[in-house]
Amino acid sequence: MFFLRLLLISFILITHAESDTIYSLIGIRNLEILKKNGKENIVYLKANGSFQAGLKENNVTCFAAKDESFRQKFALIEEGINGYNSNFFKKINLRYIVLCEDLTVAGINAAGIANSEKKTIIINIKIEPEILQRIVHHEIFHIINDSFDEFFSEENWKNINDSTFKYADCSTCTKQLGLFPYNKTDGFITEYSKSTASEDMAETFSFLKSNKKILINKASKDIILKQKVSFILEGIQKIDKEFKF
Repeated sequence: MFFLRLLLISFILITHAESDTIYSLIGIRNLEILKKNGKENIVYLKANGSFQAGLKENNVTCFAAKDESFRQKFALIEEGINGYNSNFFKKINLRYIVLCEDLTVAGINAAGIANSEKKTIIINIKIEPEILQRIVHHEIFHIINDSFDEFFSEENWKNINDSTFKYADCSTCTKQLGLFPYNKTDGFITEYSKSTASEDMAETFSFLKSNKKILINKASKDIILKQKVSFILEGIQKIDKEFKF
């Protein structure tokens, strides 16, 4: 019994120490290790208290993950992550996935945020289950883009659009926020795609990864969207020839 108790205490101490190590790496307190995915080299972390991170003018605020459907949503997130090959996250430098509620960035509600420097994406689990997996893929693309921006030129992407179209200056200075697919695309899969070039790329990637049939069907009737799909496919293949959508 003493040996068993000692093992339990040791496990708690090691887990706490590792949480402290992760805090020192990504700068977020009030986290607990939810699960490690050895195959994909991913550590899932759950907020067990509120936290703030980042610069004052662009800080990230999040609250404890207490959503009643947390297990269901975590299963969806993990299913999405398991759809990547084992080496891909090492190539793009993604290590941590943080789950919390009521995520805001600079005071604006957000579904997710990516920080390639910290190898981290943060996901708001209050997002509707039907688009949650896609949000994860969207944030993963921002990590991809930051790590391999030479394959995803914003200028080349902008040139695909109609010459009269202009993106907003930033993703937070626009009212184009809708995340569900357009019935009539006109070059953009969602309203949020119209915010900035990088968000447009991320939306296109996210549909390729989780709603491929919808995107390909719409792209077959939309030459601009078809070119955007090809652009993303070509860029990803340059990173990993074994990547599968």
